[in-house]
Amino acid sequence: MGRGIFFCIFLPVAIINKMIYHIITGDVAAMPLKEAMALETTMAGEVIVMKDILNVGPLLKKEGQKFSEMRSEYWNAIAPNDKNPVKVDDLERLLQAGNELSKSEKAVIWIWIAPLPADLCTYYLALKYFGKYKSRFLVVNIAGLPFLDPEGKLFFPKSISEISGKELVKARKLARPVSAGEIEVDSFEWVKLTDENKGLRTLEGSKRLKSQEESFYDKELLSFCSVQYQKASRIIQQAMAKFFMPVGDLYLGWRLKQMAELNQLQLQGDASKGLKDFEVKLHDEES
Repeated sequence: MGRGIFFCIFLPVAIINKMIYHIITGDVAAMPLKEAMALETTMAGEVIVMKDILNVGPLLKKEGQKFSEMRSEYWNAIAPNDKNPVKVDDLERLLQAGNELSKSEKAVIWIWIAPLPADLCTYYLALKYFGKYKSRFLVVNIAGLPFLDPEGKLFFPKSISEISGKELVKARKLARPVSAGEIEVDSFEWVKLTDENKGLRTLEGSKRLKSQEESFYDKELLSFCSVQYQKASRIIQQAMAKFFMPVGDLYLGWRLKQMAELNQLQLQGDASKGLKDFEVKLHDEES
């Protein structure tokens, strides 16, 4: 009888014992996270990319309406596209992960957040569903922490997308269970924001968000408008380069169109298409 040959593959204990679900806001931020997971096997798991920007638009759904239906309806009103309508399914994917946590004690959640209102909205929404798991709901918060840029210099990133995969490997050591105190206090934040149901939410320091009117950034946009027609895309690019407006260009383009409807601006072109397809300007002084 010939001697059998056995190959033993030794995997890190973390991979054998746990299934990690990484929650992160935005495709761009997810790229370095996926790179980090490829570099560090103990981070291996499933990435749940939250594509909705929850710091803009309504949070309170109508009676009989699903949350995702309400958010899809909102984004389709902001940026209509009959050929490819927006379908938001973030909550459904969160709930799928929640099912895994309920079925297996080896499943854990890691939520990655930067000092951005969209990230914090994701955190508060996730807390609503995962807070009950306590020690299996971990947060990696990069707010106020230094990282190395590609040239080896220290910087303080505003977004996880600014951090390299190599640096995120180091950041994994920041992962910690959300404390009982945080669960108790932070759980009220989503309720408060939903009850207020304003058009915008801005960061007010630490993990606190403040509800704002939809027109909150109109003044910044108007500062780049003139009595000459300019493409909406140009105005938005200039405004975002100068001011910190973490709401996305589609929202800002919608605000330009709203101001035109309110006769605060004049508009020409096809506003139903992209931001490069219409122009806006201030009213002439004599008009």
